[in-house]
Amino acid sequence: MAAQHPPPPSHPAAPGPDAPVRHLELKARLLLLFTAALVAAAALYVLYARGVFEPTQRLVLTTDDSEGVIVGMDMTFSGFPIGRVRGVELGETGNVRILIDVAAKDAHWLRTSSVFTLERGVVGGTSIKAFTGVLTDPPLPPRAERPVLRGDAAAEIPRVIAAARELLGNLNAMTAQDGALGATLANLQATTDKLKGPQGALGVLFGNENDARKLLAALERTNTLLARMDQLAGRADTQVFGPQGVVPEARATVQQLNGLLADTRASLRKVDAVLQEAQAVGANVRGATADLGQLRGEVESNLRQIEGLINDINRRWPFARDAEVKLP
Repeated sequence: MAAQHPPPPSHPAAPGPDAPVRHLELKARLLLLFTAALVAAAALYVLYARGVFEPTQRLVLTTDDSEGVIVGMDMTFSGFPIGRVRGVELGETGNVRILIDVAAKDAHWLRTSSVFTLERGVVGGTSIKAFTGVLTDPPLPPRAERPVLRGDAAAEIPRVIAAARELLGNLNAMTAQDGALGATLANLQATTDKLKGPQGALGVLFGNENDARKLLAALERTNTLLARMDQLAGRADTQVFGPQGVVPEARATVQQLNGLLADTRASLRKVDAVLQEAQAVGANVRGATADLGQLRGEVESNLRQIEGLINDINRRWPFARDAEVKLP
C-alpha cells in the first residue's frame, strides 16, 4: 500500500484590482460622516450659545422708522445682550413692529416702567437698548408692546453744521475791525492807560482828572483835620486828666471838703453835748451860754471855710456851672 502524502497547503487568492478603490470609498464616507457630524455639532453649539433652545419671552417695540434694524441684532441692557430681534414687520397703522425674543432668565430686568431706545450713531450700526430705573416695579408681561425712542446722530449733523456756521458768523462779526470786540479792547486799552497815569484808579473811577484831583484835595484836607483833632484831643487829655489838670485839682478839693465836713460834724457833736449839759444843768446858764457862743463861732468859721471851698470848686470845675453842695 502506497504511503499517502498530505495535501499541499492552499494559498490565498490574490486581491483583485477593485479592493483599493473600495478602501478609499470607505475612508471618504467616514470622513464625510465625521465632517457632517462636526458641522452639525458646531451648528447645535452655535444655536445653543445664541439661546435658541432657551425659553424666551416676546417683546414688541413700535416705532415710525426701523432703518438700520436687522434680524438677529441684539437688544442690550447695561451693555449686556438680553434679547434678539426675530423679525421686523409693518403694522396696520403704518408703524413698524420690531419683534424681540427676550431670554426668560433675563426678563426680570424689564419692568413696566422700562424705556427702550433705538440709537443710530455716526460711526457704527444701529443699537437697541433697554433702561430700567425702578427695579421694584411690576415685571413686563409677555407680548407687551412698548414704544421705542429713536435717536439719530446723523440727523443732527446738518443742525450742528448750521449752528457752527452761525457761531463762525457771530465770531467774524465780533472780531471785525468795527465790531464789538474791537471796541471793547480799545476801551480796555484806554482804561489801562488811565490806570498807569498819575491819578491811577481814581481817574478810571471818575472818568476825568478834575474830579479825581478834587477828591485827592478833599482827602488831604480830611487828613489835616484829623491830625488837628488828634492834637486837640491830646491837649484836652493833658489839661483834664494830666498831673496839673482839672481832675486832680478837683479831687484834692473834694478831699479838703471832706475834711471840713468832718470838722463840722465834730463841732455839731460838741453842740449837742453842750445842749444836753444846758438842759441838765439849768443853774449855770452864763457858763453854758458862753460855751455855746464860742461853739457857735467855731461853727460859723467852719461854714465860712466850706463856702469859700465850694466857690473855689465852682470856679475851677469846667463841666458843671450850677454846682450845688448840700451841707448836713
